Amino acid sequence: MKLALITDAWHPQVNGVVTTLHELVAALAPLGVEVEVIHPGLFRNRPCPGYKGIDLAVRPGKPLAQMLDSLQPDAIHLATEGPLGWAGRRYCLKRRLAFTTAFHTKFPEILHAALRVPLSWGYALFRHFHKPSSGVMVPTQGVLDMLKGRGFDKLKPWTHGVDLNLFEYHDKPLDLPGLSCFPRPFHLFVGRVSYEKNIEAFLSMDLPGTRIVCGVGPLEESLRKRHPDVVWMGVLPRPELARIYAASDVFVFPSRSETFGLVMLEAMACGTPVAAYPVDGPLEVLRPDADYPHQRKGGVLHEDLAYASLEALKVPRSEARAQALSFSWDESTRLFEQHLVQILRDQQGHR
Repeated sequence: MKLALITDAWHPQVNGVVTTLHELVAALAPLGVEVEVIHPGLFRNRPCPGYKGIDLAVRPGKPLAQMLDSLQPDAIHLATEGPLGWAGRRYCLKRRLAFTTAFHTKFPEILHAALRVPLSWGYALFRHFHKPSSGVMVPTQGVLDMLKGRGFDKLKPWTHGVDLNLFEYHDKPLDLPGLSCFPRPFHLFVGRVSYEKNIEAFLSMDLPGTRIVCGVGPLEESLRKRHPDVVWMGVLPRPELARIYAASDVFVFPSRSETFGLVMLEAMACGTPVAAYPVDGPLEVLRPDADYPHQRKGGVLHEDLAYASLEALKVPRSEARAQALSFSWDESTRLFEQHLVQILRDQQGHR
């Protein structure tokens, strides 16, 4: 099968969507799926206003159509709802081609947080985008139920996985020379330093030890000035990031609007327990204990994030690793391939 994967999120961007798609492409190859990734770097592009580090394709409709006409894919998947996603949607509708989509990010929440756009407006726009899709892939049951309640249909569950080789298990936090001068425990945040991550909830907590931030984003400059006591590490190569995960005592995930939260899996794979709010992504990643349904495996969920962080320090690192082992890219890839649809040809046989 030849798949056209159309995405507004791709390298050199650093975020969970890019990581998910990168791993997906690699896992599809052994299954005989030839993936052509169509991303902003192939087009004239410009930075997304107010969102440093993300470039968007400019008027990609015509060149995208030429690419797809030349590629003649067997299936088309629109991974994002940006300019390329909308251009791909128009291409498919004009030629009466079936396609699938995915709901990776709660952009209506981002628009609401950054620009005060009403949530109902944002979800109405996204509902319109996904309506003609033959299948909308969604990473958690909580998000699926939320979208269903907002009038979305043809929703397909699609969990994610973690690279267990890159993110190696350590039964004790690593001692890294670059962090040896800072007091423990280490409380780590990894992700975009942006509106939707609710990072201020992490930075404002009164915690013992040291808070570490790995990531960049539109709020970084102002937050660095307001929180000089935080260790700001920027964007790290993934092998180095894996060592930071392994060196940390607890991973703090302050976002309330994530659809999944791949970074939690990466932390737990290294043995680092998670502290988070009891919302969609964490509720999926930190599944209930079979013997104690009110307890979570691999970390602590609580509306008091500081309390969750301190309690997570008591979670055995082996338990965090075991929780990460329950997620695999093999299963994620199998579901993705299962949800794909073959392109339909119109009665005249045109693509």
